Amino acid sequence: MPLCAQSEPEDSLRTRSGLADTLVAMTNPPNGPGSHDGEDPLSDMLRRMFGEGGPDPEELRRALGQMGGAGGTDGPGGLPFDPSQLDPAMMSQMMQQFQAMMQSSPEDGPVNWTLARQSARQAAAGQDPTVGTFARREIDQALRLAELWLDGATEVESTGLLGKAWSRAEWVEASMDTWQRLTEPVAVSMSEAMSRAMRDQLPGQVPEEMKGMLDGMQPMLQNMGGTMFGLQLGQAVGALAQEVLSGTDSGFPVAGHQLAMVPVNIEEFGDGLEVPDDQIRIYLALREVARMRLFVHSPWLERDLYAAIEQYASGVHIDMSKIEEAARSIDPSDPESMQEAFAGASFIPEPTGTQKAALERLELTLALIEGWVDVVVTEAARPLDAADALRETINRRRATGGPAEHAFGTLVGLDLRPRRLREAATLWEKIGEVNGREYRDTIWRHPDLQPTAEDLDDPDGYVSRRETREQESAGLDDELRKLLEGGFDDGDGTTRDDTK
Repeated sequence: MPLCAQSEPEDSLRTRSGLADTLVAMTNPPNGPGSHDGEDPLSDMLRRMFGEGGPDPEELRRALGQMGGAGGTDGPGGLPFDPSQLDPAMMSQMMQQFQAMMQSSPEDGPVNWTLARQSARQAAAGQDPTVGTFARREIDQALRLAELWLDGATEVESTGLLGKAWSRAEWVEASMDTWQRLTEPVAVSMSEAMSRAMRDQLPGQVPEEMKGMLDGMQPMLQNMGGTMFGLQLGQAVGALAQEVLSGTDSGFPVAGHQLAMVPVNIEEFGDGLEVPDDQIRIYLALREVARMRLFVHSPWLERDLYAAIEQYASGVHIDMSKIEEAARSIDPSDPESMQEAFAGASFIPEPTGTQKAALERLELTLALIEGWVDVVVTEAARPLDAADALRETINRRRATGGPAEHAFGTLVGLDLRPRRLREAATLWEKIGEVNGREYRDTIWRHPDLQPTAEDLDDPDGYVSRRETREQESAGLDDELRKLLEGGFDDGDGTTRDDTK
């Protein structure tokens, strides 16, 4: 509820008073940091927050006093306050965190990527044990065994990569640059829209006694949108870190060409499955190794996936009416209301025709990858008694929405669910049965050989359609060669050479 309302409930008045008291106490902690003789802690705090030319310290003190701060009871809703109850060290830490939120580094640009990384690390912290020697050895053995078993199930060669066992925090560090790359086009638009909306809407919600401070707060408001998106991205990636099972679990090599698994998440994934732990590790290692073989030996595949996402994201525009509506709901006396106003909200309208084409291409490619992995791993995992049960569990997990889908859905508006996973698996099975494993796997050597949506609808006709396309392509190549050599067919069977 805006502070300038005529009538406020008691809870709102208490919030205002508590905020004012806390701000004053933070700037004057008893024997706390910054309370040196001859130095004004409030001036120092405002200078660190907003730079030179920030809010006037005396004006802020008067405004806080009128709000009932510093133990005063003359202001509206004034409540007693005992500064001795505050921990100076805690207040100093809060001040540092607030500074980090409001100030982007020059390298960050309009989005606070530094804050995003810090937020992701904090969100992933929780129950994140360091990977011990025994767990690393188990993962290494599972990945080595997976390489051997896959050699008998696919013609796609081994990567030669060494396996790694990561903690959640290590996965965050390894994948953060990729998440930034994939979300940056939307992030920039979103942060600029958020900042603009708050600059326009906030003045009408600030009480008269504090409006003089707004000019000094402009640097903070300018960074507000980038701060909010950075927090959202960090929290989403931190949540992902608690779910992902391996480096490519999202369907993308978000951690680059690194063969890696996350033991603590694999252990939690196995809870309640009634499947031996070693079989779970081996099955998941097979999937990780199979995907990485594709990405390493078909470099165009990774390029096309990212190009489709970037094409979609670059066309995103922000619905300013929704941004402004969210900004109007912010209560300046409640810092959490700012995050609540924007968290989980969708400010991205329906995709355009070009974006829909990018989404369809992305969804098809993801389905083909996961379908191929499903078929190859099913063959390689035959020695595992629980292979069928694990296959169904994983496919259900992917079909109902994997970790990447939720992250992209919140941040970019992308739905990465491979809805046609089963159709893609059926296609690869039929190709392998009719034409053999080598024919099936050579399809990944060039993007022009990739099956289409029509092939998913009619798997039996893939080979004939591919042959037709190859014949047409060969005919075009012949015509182009004739043209480049200076001769072409007149249509009556004679060839004319215009170079003479």
